[in-house]
Amino acid sequence: MERTTVDLWVGIFVVAGIAALVMLAMKVGNLGTYNVSETYQVHAYFLNIGGLKPKASIKSAGVLVGRVTDITLDTERYEAKVVMDLDKRYQFPKDTFANIMTSGLLGEQYIGLLPGGDEEMLKSGEELKKTQSAVVLEELIGKFLYNKADEPTK
Repeated sequence: MERTTVDLWVGIFVVAGIAALVMLAMKVGNLGTYNVSETYQVHAYFLNIGGLKPKASIKSAGVLVGRVTDITLDTERYEAKVVMDLDKRYQFPKDTFANIMTSGLLGEQYIGLLPGGDEEMLKSGEELKKTQSAVVLEELIGKFLYNKADEPTK
């Protein structure tokens, strides 16, 4: 009788541990719940998206306003086309800037929206014209080292 009680408690703890790991994996994988009833879709083109992935966050002033739904290569422009679903509660001007940003030094990448001053608002299917690509750490290091090599020695 005592052995079955211990086995039961061990089983409960194992199931709780697995559930905690699944929740942690979803949080880290950015698969948390983001269920907005109504959204509108916009897209933008970037020269380099870095490590941006589908389901990445879209934030404005630190507030989650949408998710990336699709990333493809436009074979006519040879740029990455990023399709975004934005919450209808948040309307943005047509001249909004879309920047690929990184949370922390080596954290996940997300799209940051910086609203412009246009009076007309974005509508579903429209394009964000003003974009800034991801900053690639390797390129920055290479530029820094190249510039250091060009400096004359004293």
